[in-house]
Parts: sequence; structure tokens; C-alpha cells
Amino acid sequence: MAAPPGSPRTPRVADPEDSQTRAAPYRLRRQKSEILRAQYIDVRELRICVGTWNVGSICPPSDLDIQEWLDTDEPADIYVLGFQEIIPLEVGYMIGTEDTRPVAVWEHIIHEALNKKCPDKSKFERHSDSPSPARFNPSDYVLEMDNGLLSESSNDSDGELHLLGSAKPSGSAHCLQTLDLACDVSIDNRVERKRSQYVRLISKQMVGVFLSVWVRRSLQKHIHNVRVSIVGVGTRGFIGNKGSVSVSMSIHATHFCFVCCHLAAGEKNGDELKRNGNVEAIHRRTVFDNPVHIVGVPQRIHDHERIIWLGDLNYRLNLSYERTHELISKQDWDGLFEKDQLEKELGKGCTFDGWVEGAISFPPTYKYEFNSEKYVSDATKSGRRTPAWCDRILSYGKGTRLLSYKRAELTFSDHRPVTAVYMADVEVFVHRKFQRALTFTNTEVDDHLLLGKEAVLEPLNHETGNFPAQVQSKVMAMRYRISESA
Repeated sequence: MAAPPGSPRTPRVADPEDSQTRAAPYRLRRQKSEILRAQYIDVRELRICVGTWNVGSICPPSDLDIQEWLDTDEPADIYVLGFQEIIPLEVGYMIGTEDTRPVAVWEHIIHEALNKKCPDKSKFERHSDSPSPARFNPSDYVLEMDNGLLSESSNDSDGELHLLGSAKPSGSAHCLQTLDLACDVSIDNRVERKRSQYVRLISKQMVGVFLSVWVRRSLQKHIHNVRVSIVGVGTRGFIGNKGSVSVSMSIHATHFCFVCCHLAAGEKNGDELKRNGNVEAIHRRTVFDNPVHIVGVPQRIHDHERIIWLGDLNYRLNLSYERTHELISKQDWDGLFEKDQLEKELGKGCTFDGWVEGAISFPPTYKYEFNSEKYVSDATKSGRRTPAWCDRILSYGKGTRLLSYKRAELTFSDHRPVTAVYMADVEVFVHRKFQRALTFTNTEVDDHLLLGKEAVLEPLNHETGNFPAQVQSKVMAMRYRISESA
């Protein structure tokens, strides 16, 4: 199978003699680089809660309780919540103006669920809660988002760059602002006066697909380069009744990508090939614009270090209706999973080669009668549907550890919501360590001069330009000079 779009191509095989000549110096340079890296970078962990839910085109009541879905008993640092069929997938919605009314309602529900109670900080110690100064001090970290660089792009438009506080809506791109509350939703004044612990970082809707990212307020300033890409793969191959909304962001010095999708439906033989084609199109056409040409910012899905794919992937079971219900009655999840179409696509050389999913130990999430604990039967107007695990969450890349993978028993829709909780490694530049690595004592300078070597380290300019970019630029320059002097 060809390498995923955006992944590096296989390098040209070097000449054997050339490889032998360069091998030793290369290993030495790499060793020096890793030593230097350890001098100014710390690895921290973030708790990330990812949820997906096909809400069946029904606008929820404003008091809907989603605490179980968000797993708020042990709060996360980041919540990535994806919805499908947030509005009906009808022709009028697909080719006309999007109905954004449900978005405000869902954001109100999310805000209330996350900020209803403040967790006991002595019980839950998080990355953003600032542990003891010896372990974590916010002043140590130099990667901060001053205004929040946000942009969005799609396969049909180039997208535009918007800076918070100065952006103006345009025809091809909407202003993406970091707000605490959704617009057009009335919240009790007492709630507004109390500083919200979680804030909405970014939200984006494409017809029925909606992705909303919420973060701890104390973590927000360490997130930058937030960008969005939308891809429609539905009717005629580009309409947004099916497709994806993807968000790219840098948390401290680590790049994250979250892809929320709704793939082709159908349980006939061969329908899984349509879903495979949707995935390939999303990989190929998802591009995150880099309007100001920041060096090292990812543009494709597989350019990121931590990737999570969530949504109604719509993969079904290659089993009869009767046999499926028989295994469900026995709670034989392993027997069912052997016939799962996505399980095959997670194999080597297939559509999701290299992706990882947690063990499934819960019943199929689709298709239920609305507001019921029963799967649909022959008697329903919509017709018989074979139950399946349509709603899934996958991860790609190192540095993420799955803590839990489960579904919530919310009967609001014909799907059950699914939640995955991860611990993710994040590389953090430590200001003190970095300054120490850049600063030479008089003795070290004399030693360098005696060896006939020069180390010219220009001071960082805090006033102009992108300071985090300057940091990375200086780091690369320092790595190069030390490797040359080795």
C-alpha cells in the first residue's frame, strides 16, 4: 500500500562507501543533538477526552445531561467532541445555507457539563494545574499564544488567515474566535460571573458534521497554530452530507491533529469500498493552510505527531441480522468483532494500516429506536438494520496511551455515543534550561577560542516576529554548530 498522503517518501538508497564514510559522524551528530534536546525540553502528559456521537438530526433539549459521555468524574485537560447528523441531511441543507441553530444549543450543553462543578485540585493533579514549582512553573515555558493564530481551509477554497480580535468574516472563511460561551445562548448570570474553567478553543460545522474542542483555561495560552480543514465526500464526491472536519494545533512543541468524519452508509456487500474511498479522499484532500509560512507547521494529516480519528465511520458486520442478534444476546463481543469490517481495514496494507483502536467490550452502537434501549426491528418504519459498531475512535503515532474506550448509555439518538480517554506526551520548551543552553560562561568561551572554534549565538528578539518560531530557529542553529564542532 502506498504511503499515506503527507508522509515522507522512501529515501534513495545511498552508495555503500558513502554510507560508511558518513555513518560515524552522523551518529555523533545525532548523539549530540539528543543530549542537547534533553537540556531544554521536558515531556509532560495531557489527559485528552475524545467523544463521537451521531445525534440523528435531532436538536437536543438545553438541559440534556451528557456528563456520562464526557467522563467528567475524572476531568481531562482537552475535550475533543465530534458530532454527526447535527442537522438533517436533506438537499436544502446541503446546497443552501447551513442551519447553525443546533450548534449554539450543543455548545451551551457542553459548556454547562464541563463547568458545572470545579474538580478537587488536590485529588486531580493535571498538567495545567501547576504542580509544585520544582516540577512545573508556567514561567519556564516560552511557547505561548498571544492572540491565537486561527485559519480554516477546505478542498473548495484556499481559506483565509484570521487573527483573534481583528478578523472580519469573508465569503470563503468565517471568523474563528476563542469564546467561553456559544453565541445566541442565554446563560444564567451567576454562571457567567464565575470564571469558567473550560473554554471553547474552536468549533467548526460542515452540514451535519460538527467538531468542537474545549480546553482548560490555563492551557489555552500554550496552544497555537490552530487551523481547520473541511472535506466533503458525499453526493457527487464533494457535497458535505458526508466528509470530515479536521483541526490542527500545536500544544507547546507537539503537533496534534483531530479528524471528525461521517463516512458512506450502507450494509450491502461492497458498501465498505465506498467508505474506504472516503477515507482515502479525506487523507488526500485535507490540507491545513499556512498563510504566514511558519517553518515546521504541518500541512497534511500524517505530518502531525499525535493523530486521532473519530466519527461515524459506518463500517458494518459481515453477519446476518439473526446471527448478529444471537451473539449480542450472548454478549459475545469477540465473536462479533471477528466479522467487523473496520477490523479488517486496520490490518497491514489496508485502509487504516498503522492505526490503533482500543479493545471493544460494549454492544454495537447502532441502530436503536429513538429514546429506547431496543435495537430497531422489522416492525419499524425505517426497516430492519443489522446492529454494528459504526461509531469509532482511532489513534495514530507514538506518544498516546489509551486509558479507556467505552460507550455512554444515552438514548437520545439512534446511536450510542462513544468516548476514548488518552494520556498524550507533550514536549515543552523549558525557558530556564533553554537560556542555560544558550549561555556560555567565560571559561567555556575561552575553551572555545583556544580550540579555534567560534560560537556565535545571537540574542532572541522578544519584541518582533514570532517568538516561538525564533526559539525553534535558534535551537536548530545551535544544534548545527555543536554538531559541526564535534
